[in-house]
Amino acid sequence: MSSPPLDAAATLNPAQLEAVYHLTGPCLVVAGAGSGKTRVITTKIGQLLKSGYAARNIAAITFTNKAAQEMRERAKALVGPRAAKDLAISTFHSLGVRILRQEGTRVGLKEQFSILDSDDVLSVLRDAGGTTDANQARSWQWTISLWKNMGLNAAQAAAQAKDENERTAAIVMTKYQERLAAYQAVDFDDLISLPLKLLTEDAEARGKWQDTLRYVLVDEYQDTNAVQYDLLKQLVGERALFTAVGDDDQSIYGWRGATIENLKRLPLDFPQLKVIPLEQNYRSTGAILRAANNVIAVNPKIFDKKLWSEFGDGEPVALVESDGEDHEAERAVSRIQAIRGQGGAGIEFKDFAILYRANHQSRPFEQALRRANIPYKVSGGQSFFDKAEIKDLCGWLRLLVNQDDDPAFLRAVTTPKRGIGHQTIAGLSQFAGKWKCSMYEALFAESLGTALSAKQIGSLHEFGRYVNELEYKARHTSGAKEAKVLLLEWLSDIAYEQHLYDNEENEKVAAARWNNVLDFVDWVAKRCGGEIQEDGGKFETEKQTVLQVAQTISVILSMAERNEDQDQVVLTTLHASKGLEWPHVFLAGVNEGLLPFKADDEEMTAQRLEEERRLMYVGITRARKTLAVSTLRRRRKARELVMGIPSRFILEMKLHESSVKEDPREKLKRLREAFAAKGAASSAAQAADKS
Repeated sequence: MSSPPLDAAATLNPAQLEAVYHLTGPCLVVAGAGSGKTRVITTKIGQLLKSGYAARNIAAITFTNKAAQEMRERAKALVGPRAAKDLAISTFHSLGVRILRQEGTRVGLKEQFSILDSDDVLSVLRDAGGTTDANQARSWQWTISLWKNMGLNAAQAAAQAKDENERTAAIVMTKYQERLAAYQAVDFDDLISLPLKLLTEDAEARGKWQDTLRYVLVDEYQDTNAVQYDLLKQLVGERALFTAVGDDDQSIYGWRGATIENLKRLPLDFPQLKVIPLEQNYRSTGAILRAANNVIAVNPKIFDKKLWSEFGDGEPVALVESDGEDHEAERAVSRIQAIRGQGGAGIEFKDFAILYRANHQSRPFEQALRRANIPYKVSGGQSFFDKAEIKDLCGWLRLLVNQDDDPAFLRAVTTPKRGIGHQTIAGLSQFAGKWKCSMYEALFAESLGTALSAKQIGSLHEFGRYVNELEYKARHTSGAKEAKVLLLEWLSDIAYEQHLYDNEENEKVAAARWNNVLDFVDWVAKRCGGEIQEDGGKFETEKQTVLQVAQTISVILSMAERNEDQDQVVLTTLHASKGLEWPHVFLAGVNEGLLPFKADDEEMTAQRLEEERRLMYVGITRARKTLAVSTLRRRRKARELVMGIPSRFILEMKLHESSVKEDPREKLKRLREAFAAKGAASSAAQAADKS
């Protein structure tokens, strides 16, 4: 057996090396939090290349674009840019797109099929279910997505529907799937389920992809759902040459279809499976790991492991008790100030994170941080450009730039509605698919009359003429004032404000969404006038036309998210914190009802409680040097104040004497007094020298 690269041999521990060496059969690496799993995956890629695999035959699959990018960068550093370029490092969904772009015609898709985002799906579901109620459509969206992730089609979902709501959702799912097929469109769940259908039913395609991806590595395996697991099985086939890296203690996405059962199925489906636990932690102190191990030990175990580190015990975990949410926020701020006061200039604001169970808990912390002039960012919240109304307008602008953009066409032609129904769009889509052209191009085809009635064509031509006129005006309009006039004229022409009020039951919400639209208009107009404001700075550039600004919107949107390296305290949910780490963590609202979370009408099943406990474990293991666990004596519940009951997880941490109930205000006061005394002594010494 060949040796791993020398640098890897020098830096990996024995368990990591065992995982890197094992190339002859299926392998499960049970990677505890902070145990260096990404290093294992990238080093194993290097070992596979040394063993004779071609880079194009190795696939590494993970769950987020950010994680895939990080893995790509690490692989490039280890094996060099040339080899890394051919590696198939991607998310499950990106791999699905790649398979469907090459093989989509085998499952009834045209080559340029459309991929609908969440808001596009919502619009199609409203139409399919005959409702304007966004909440109802969103409920169907979640239910249908879960069914797809379980591998169920509409007929199977209807057969096992538990109540009237699920039976209705199954009927809507049937109509929804008919519309997707007619539009030649897929949703995100289809990007997994359709490749699975292809590989399951088409032996030729299955053989091709098994031959292409000869070794597969899957990161965050505990986050896979039933369909992703079945796709993995079809990709690896009987050779079963794969490495799954995961941690049953960090499985926290059951609500979106991820199932811990996939970890239980692996040794049953692959009896020759080699299981290698990674227990050495390279992140946290002994005190933090002890608390994490104690909490998670209460859950039933699939694979035994216990985290340890060589960093020593470190500071005890602090237990912070507060009178309420505002007091808790003040104590968090005081703790940040105290730690920075102790550590000096070497400790930055970005070294701190405040973690909570639900987004609504961020508000008091934001207010307290602003009062203290401490910079912060709320991570995982909705970006301005992710709002439905902004995506609507960006869809129109995308269509002006590229009239072959079918998803943009679908969004523009249906938002707002203009008497063009789904049957008209379905006929247009089928015609476009037959003649292998975009839907917009098909709209003006002379032979469209063979597919649609004169009335349907009339409505489409009216829309097409309007888009052409708007594109012409956008091409010839520059300057802030002129651009704003054009954009407001456009919104008036399509009655977008009325559309928002018609589709939103709450008038205040509709008004807020319209204000977002006006902000977007100002934003585009300023760029047309040559004024750009980013990262707190403002600079002038050349005037641009509306179309030129539209052409650069995708670049601008990616630039708008460049704030990761700024020196800011991070506020984020526990779910969004997974995979991240900070030197100093404040875990907020650790109370019964919040963590573990429980709604009044919800039964706390053993399965739900185990997942909530894993969420607590994830929160604890984000901390490197210090951890404060905060509990409320009283907490807000709707509009009432109720007694706060400390979470059962605090008792399970077994802090006892090793914990410190601290008041950071007193600590800060002592530090200030010590600083003042030191200053006074220094002044006295200088005076004595002068005399």
